[in-house]
Amino acid sequence: MVLTVLLTTVSVILRDLPSDSLKNLGKAKLFDVKPPNATVNYEEYGSHQPVVQKDELLGGLLPSGIDEKSCLSRHESVLYHKELRYKPSSYLISRLRNYEALHKQCEPHTELYNRSVEFIKSGQYNGSADCSYLVWISYSGLGNRMLTLASGFLYALLTNRVLLVDPGFNMAGLFCEPFPGVSWLIPPDFPLINQFSTFNQKSPHSYGYMVKNDIIGNSSILPPFIYLHLAHDYDDQDKLFFCDQEQSFLRKIPWLVMKTDNYFVPSLFLIPTFEQELGNLFPEKETVFYFLSRYLFHPTNSVWGLVKRYYQAYLAQADEKLGIQIRVLETGTGPYKYVLDQILNCTMTENLLPQINQSSEPTILNQSTKQRKTIAVLITSLSPGYSEEFRKMYWENPTVTGEIVSVYQPSQEEHQHSENLLHERKALAEMYLLSLSDKLVTSGWSTFGYVAQSLGGLKPWVLYKPDQNRTAPNPPCGKATSLEPCFHAPPYYDCKKKTATDTSKIVPHVRHCEDVSWGLKLFDQNGEL
Repeated sequence: MVLTVLLTTVSVILRDLPSDSLKNLGKAKLFDVKPPNATVNYEEYGSHQPVVQKDELLGGLLPSGIDEKSCLSRHESVLYHKELRYKPSSYLISRLRNYEALHKQCEPHTELYNRSVEFIKSGQYNGSADCSYLVWISYSGLGNRMLTLASGFLYALLTNRVLLVDPGFNMAGLFCEPFPGVSWLIPPDFPLINQFSTFNQKSPHSYGYMVKNDIIGNSSILPPFIYLHLAHDYDDQDKLFFCDQEQSFLRKIPWLVMKTDNYFVPSLFLIPTFEQELGNLFPEKETVFYFLSRYLFHPTNSVWGLVKRYYQAYLAQADEKLGIQIRVLETGTGPYKYVLDQILNCTMTENLLPQINQSSEPTILNQSTKQRKTIAVLITSLSPGYSEEFRKMYWENPTVTGEIVSVYQPSQEEHQHSENLLHERKALAEMYLLSLSDKLVTSGWSTFGYVAQSLGGLKPWVLYKPDQNRTAPNPPCGKATSLEPCFHAPPYYDCKKKTATDTSKIVPHVRHCEDVSWGLKLFDQNGEL
């Protein structure tokens, strides 16, 4: 009896101790555990394993016929995520299948691709191309890259271009190929690949540079490629990309090369040429990244192993899972007291976490341990200090209503290392783990949080950016009313009137963001889905 009690006590204590969990789980054996959202067909059970019923193609969003072993997450993520909150439109499904056929027809090293590449090599373009391309340059942190890649794919879909992806440092080690039987990666012999790092606003091939110097208007010869600079530092000429007239010209260019760190999808909804097509693709406006992220971003088996092992070891048995994503825009590593105060204020006032009993009087409950609600809190942060404070608080104090709260933090990297593959694998695993939460708290301005909320179809409580004097804002957070990420640096230009304007006032479904007051974001017509 004493031994049983001792083992139980040790088990409970160890469950809440900090650990280098991802490192250890990388070596752990993955046991056969029934995934949380699987439906078992017991009619065929008998002496065999139960048959799991699952819509692994997400209502037709994903293509069939892709080898399961090569990318386990494509087939298994449906067992961990909640069921799709929204269904993809039949038109979106049809356009995706058409795109996949186009990509196969024009993929690297096909005859049509080689013919288009010759335009770049020769520097001459005769005005007729069988295939047109959008080349996405790998740029900025992982969250930004995922948001911009989805933006680029949507633009390619709207303009009948084939999307080709610069592998950069880590893309091939993070994500499976999304399209059946073909690669979206640019081959190493692509003639412009060594120039990617040098492209900027002053490049002679930059569209903004050409407009500013009236190069396009004075020439009847079309260039074989144009560089689109859509990063945060782009200027008024670069921003003309979002005007209908410029789109008419760009449609004639066989190769567009894009560098951006912005989720520019909201401004695509302001281009009249695309308006009807976007409405057909996404009748529910704020589901764009929700669907595109589930279509495009399937973690490689190494990343997916991190997700599954951590989830099953620490989160699967909890009655409720709360994710807290902390991104602090400070030069130090923290933890900072004003940030901790803000998170505590948010989670307590919004009833996301149970109140603690700090009195000397013991809490007397009429529940057995098995009857008490268990809450797993998953914290992601570069600093280990915030999770340690939460863990300490729930270890030293009982909850008023008897919940058992466990606190976990997968990694503690302290600094961002975007060029390090292992660091980015952990970051991607944490985005997916956050997306598996029942409720989610994210940091305003953070693209990491945007990705997590959209993958999970979650409307998070957003922690507002702290004041400049390092004090927690009041209120500390607010509930988001849209699933969509925020476009942090949108253009403020009326293309028809050729004057500055507030682009949040043009259509009802494009408005300012909750966390970035000048940013643009997609909402449902009435602000709620």
